[in-house]
Amino acid sequence: MLMRNSLLAALLLAVFSSARADEAPPPPAPLPVWETTLTGFGLTDYNHAVERLIADFEQRTGRRMVPGEKHKVGLKIYADSGPGMATPMPLVRAVISALERRGFAKENIFLVGLNQLRLRMTGYLPSMVSAESAFPGHPIFVLESGRYFDPVWFYDSPLPQRFDPIFVENQTKGVPNDSTKDEDRKSFLATPLFLDADFWINLPVYTDHPTLGVNGSLVNATLWNASNTARFFRSPANAPAAVAEMSAIPELRQTWAFTIVSLQHYQYIGGPFFNSLYTVSEPKLWLSRDPVMLDAMMLERINRWRKLSGFNPVSEEIRTLEFAHLLGVGQDDPKQAKIIEVPE
Repeated sequence: MLMRNSLLAALLLAVFSSARADEAPPPPAPLPVWETTLTGFGLTDYNHAVERLIADFEQRTGRRMVPGEKHKVGLKIYADSGPGMATPMPLVRAVISALERRGFAKENIFLVGLNQLRLRMTGYLPSMVSAESAFPGHPIFVLESGRYFDPVWFYDSPLPQRFDPIFVENQTKGVPNDSTKDEDRKSFLATPLFLDADFWINLPVYTDHPTLGVNGSLVNATLWNASNTARFFRSPANAPAAVAEMSAIPELRQTWAFTIVSLQHYQYIGGPFFNSLYTVSEPKLWLSRDPVMLDAMMLERINRWRKLSGFNPVSEEIRTLEFAHLLGVGQDDPKQAKIIEVPE
């Protein structure tokens, strides 16, 4: 299926919504955020917390996290800030254990990451010395390899890739296309999560970002899940609009079960590159089907810590969450958060 989304759609929708606010339909009720307190950051602590959250989610929603027709499930991890700010391995192992208890075979639980070097630096890929895998038996798909993009599935926009360094290079290498010019304006979507799996789980880590405001749930599922995305960082308006539109792609949303995020470590300034001077740790674990609300709740925390440290808040001109809200991806007002506290 061909994905052709206008990058200007979110901007135009924002203007239209503002001009006709009185005629707009009422927003849908916010989806809940499950929250539990971690007693520690070890594997046992995460095992208990993850099981409590998923079990309560299943009970309240009636949706069981069990194998379906494809018998596979994907985990989108984050490692692109390098060591110190990657998805905690005990959290990933706990999610895997919960899925195995629900019937998934080890070889059918796969991990998806963006950059080979950072996946290796953070321990997700085997060390060049020991060659021992931290997740034996589980496939790990490295998107930068170019092997997991399908030329039929792409996000199309008129922005070229030139000028824009970010985490990775040559992200479209190996993706066939009839025209170099056409390829330059396409971001190919990583298909394992929404074509090969019954569902997938997002496991981001939070940092601030100079262009996106918040580098977290939405970004881990979109820009860090596609090729040729460096081109969007030329303007403060381009990347937020791309994130919003990509997160609204129906096939991606339909298979996106929920996001689980640990507050074991997050960064409030200087991101997305790791800087230990500006990190915070809280013993909290969240689960939600609303990535916009999670990002909004974290933006509130990031700004609080910025203020306490004497820094300016994230610019209100960065409208990533607003655009995603306008496209129906989720709620962007943390005051509307519906928190379901799951006891320890």
